[in-house]
Amino acid sequence: MPAPLTRVDTTQELPAAADAVVIGGGIVGVFAAYYLARRGLKVALVEKGLVGAEQSSRNWGWCRQQNRDARELPMSTKSLDLWERFAAETGEDTGFRRCGLFYLSNSDEELSGWARWGEFARSVGVTTHMLSSAEATERGRATGAVWKGGVFSPTDGTADPANAAPAVARAIVKLGGTVHQSCAARGVDIEGGRLAGVVTEHGTIRTKVAILAGGAWASSFCRQLGIRFPQASIRSSILSVSPGASGLPDALHTSAVSVTRRGDGGYTLAISGRGRVDPTAQQFRFAPQFLPMFARRWRSLAPGGLEGIRSGHESLARWRLDGQTPMERMRILDPAVDAATIALTHARALELLPALRDSGISAAWAGYIDSTPDGVPGIGEIATLPGFILAAGFSGHGFGIGPGAGHLIADIVTGDEPIVDPRPYHPSRFAASAWGKVADF
Repeated sequence: MPAPLTRVDTTQELPAAADAVVIGGGIVGVFAAYYLARRGLKVALVEKGLVGAEQSSRNWGWCRQQNRDARELPMSTKSLDLWERFAAETGEDTGFRRCGLFYLSNSDEELSGWARWGEFARSVGVTTHMLSSAEATERGRATGAVWKGGVFSPTDGTADPANAAPAVARAIVKLGGTVHQSCAARGVDIEGGRLAGVVTEHGTIRTKVAILAGGAWASSFCRQLGIRFPQASIRSSILSVSPGASGLPDALHTSAVSVTRRGDGGYTLAISGRGRVDPTAQQFRFAPQFLPMFARRWRSLAPGGLEGIRSGHESLARWRLDGQTPMERMRILDPAVDAATIALTHARALELLPALRDSGISAAWAGYIDSTPDGVPGIGEIATLPGFILAAGFSGHGFGIGPGAGHLIADIVTGDEPIVDPRPYHPSRFAASAWGKVADF
């Protein structure tokens, strides 16, 4: 697995019963389990592979309000506070820091869009600064170029994808919860029309509440339960370079390439929005619902290959609860890197920031970004199966808002006042068309 990841210990004994079972050990799943455990619930988290091993360790690490869709902005703001509070509450280090996020552009259209967003953001109390050409050029002096303008969002920041989910998993155990790796959830038990247990490859956990935070696997899991959840995955490839460059911003975005300082002093490099669409049966099944999204994003996407079929996460197959499932055959989604994208990303980064020429490529990896038709996650209890809560489809935004999403899930389970309005996220909206509703950013 080329993406760096801190390993955590597994709880050996599977509990016979729990107040809640979280399916999936990515950033959303671990934070949901953490906030449930903090409220005194007996929580078991089951993960088919390793905690944080899929997209939660393969992203940029950005925790941003800047350029968020209006539906996600309240959760983004709450999440920044929760990232900070987590370290104080637990003593665990996720690598989070409010280093500020920096955007540069020479496009009048792009700058106008950022300015409009800034006016909206200030109306809801978010701090963001539009930069003049002189200000952007001075702040972006590491590029050696003149810029028309930019944005700096000082209260935004980054966390460490290699350490964040594992740190939260350790905190769950400290609170009395259990974390079970290499333990795939195969399905659920239903009694009297509501959820009564989670069936895993190692046994059944009796519970009245299950949270499906399964990332790119969520739709195929829902299919086993007769739940229609439209989801499509994009294969994204990024790389890291070794320490050595100095004088660079901590987190910089341009339309050509984005650069983020890593905890080891190196940098992660990526092209925003660029990805491959690997055809699968599930892709074709939900294609009509994704037409609005494709109409907005097609310039950044390219046809993929057989990686999606090989990985098995978007299968339409049905599986048995007493036999091996696709999740057990593919413990960790680790798709092939798009070599052309890696080469282009590195070339663009060297052109943008000459200081990076003192660094070499240390790793490259790919991951699947699970998307919904409108680019906003689905979070909420499924009406046809009381006790079953969906939390998936984070559309490349999940890492930064993981704490807020986890808190909201805990609120839903316990009936507490929700940290944000849950209505924009409820999965029932997927029954309607996404035309005119696709996320702006």
